[in-house]
Amino acid sequence: MNMKQARFNMIEQQIRPWDVLDPSVLQTMSDLPRDAFVAEAQRPLAYADIQLPLGHGESMMHPRVEGRLLQELAIQEDDICLEIGTGSGYITACMANLAKEVFSIDIHQDFLTMADKRLKAQNISNVTLEQADALEELDMRQRYDVIAVTGAVPEYLPLFEQLLKPEGRLYITVGTGHLQYATLVTHIQNKFVRSNLFATELKLLEGVAKQSGFIF
Repeated sequence: MNMKQARFNMIEQQIRPWDVLDPSVLQTMSDLPRDAFVAEAQRPLAYADIQLPLGHGESMMHPRVEGRLLQELAIQEDDICLEIGTGSGYITACMANLAKEVFSIDIHQDFLTMADKRLKAQNISNVTLEQADALEELDMRQRYDVIAVTGAVPEYLPLFEQLLKPEGRLYITVGTGHLQYATLVTHIQNKFVRSNLFATELKLLEGVAKQSGFIF
């Protein structure tokens, strides 16, 4: 299978038609081999318009959703980013190519171990990986320019927006079942402005069902 051609087709047939037109995002997704972030048996499907299973009931997002996520966050080269849910490490890698530094956490150590190997294979060194439960173990003293949450919450959870710097951007998916919306939150003049972007469907963040006090 010609992986370069498959990557080109992904960009032209999935990413661009979903209004992902930011040159830096398109270049990053063109440069990074998505097939290097999946299991060997899944390589023929690495550029398909599907969610690829990762284990632990988790999946990679559709490539088109990954593209929109990256575009909506408008990552700049001096940004410090937080990713909640490392998964395969692919979005981690894309963010790292666009930003100054990426901190990525996941509750599953095996995901982090594999992501570390994949990132090193791509000579990506501006990423720090850590095993942590995002709902219980975040350092609330830290602030980030960009936060990407790669799992969903059933109702809007204000915890993550508190970690944004002024002008910071947060991408999070809100809702359950087939009624989920990708949401962009921007920290503007001491306010958090929320905008629904598009309908999507993701697995809930691990442990989120145990949390109370959700506010939408």
